[in-house]
Amino acid sequence: MRCLVRGFWGPRPEPVEPLAGRWRRTLDGLTGLVPQAAAAWSQIHANGPATAITPDGDALLGAVRAAQSAADWSDLTGTALRLVGTGTPGWEVEVSGVAGGTPEFLLQSIMVVIHAPDGAPVPEEDVLALLARVWEPDFGDVSDNDVLDALEDEAGFSVEDPAVGRVGYLSPARAALVPAGLEAVRQEFPGGGELLSIAAPGDTAAVVRACERLREAGALAPLPRPMDRAVL
Repeated sequence: MRCLVRGFWGPRPEPVEPLAGRWRRTLDGLTGLVPQAAAAWSQIHANGPATAITPDGDALLGAVRAAQSAADWSDLTGTALRLVGTGTPGWEVEVSGVAGGTPEFLLQSIMVVIHAPDGAPVPEEDVLALLARVWEPDFGDVSDNDVLDALEDEAGFSVEDPAVGRVGYLSPARAALVPAGLEAVRQEFPGGGELLSIAAPGDTAAVVRACERLREAGALAPLPRPMDRAVL
């Protein structure tokens, strides 16, 4: 079983220390939520083999600094890391992101892919809540290939369009536009963002309906290009 949890936002420049702190809090949170997949961590590199990394502040600070020392690094893009956690056979979690930059057209992002044995419970809603607290995204989702295909084929959503999956997160300005009567359980976050529990796994039709209503209400409007802020 494969579960995809994501968050997206616009330009938000950050020094290496707070950026590494977000990564540390992410790994700490995932260790608590999916300990089966977080016994050991490795860093995946664009070139060369993966290397072991400890999920502590010093190691992650070094990883962020090393990424920014690459010849092709630019603050217009952001700083990318890709980490993989393993543990119990059948479990794996991959965390990748591009953050801390000032892009005008490409969204910053954090993505968690959880591989688990079929039928094993995965706390996907809690993982999205973790990403919302740590990264303060503009929008986020819990999704899978079936949901993404349905949104593209049945509702005309493209890869760059804001959307929600069977669980979604909306930043405060987006949450304020959620229409009354939307079929979702709404959980408010401190500061005004909201987590929306929309559908059970496999119910792509409910996700499509919710995204269409949210788009009509303006809650899924894209950030203006060129982007000049992190959230709507």
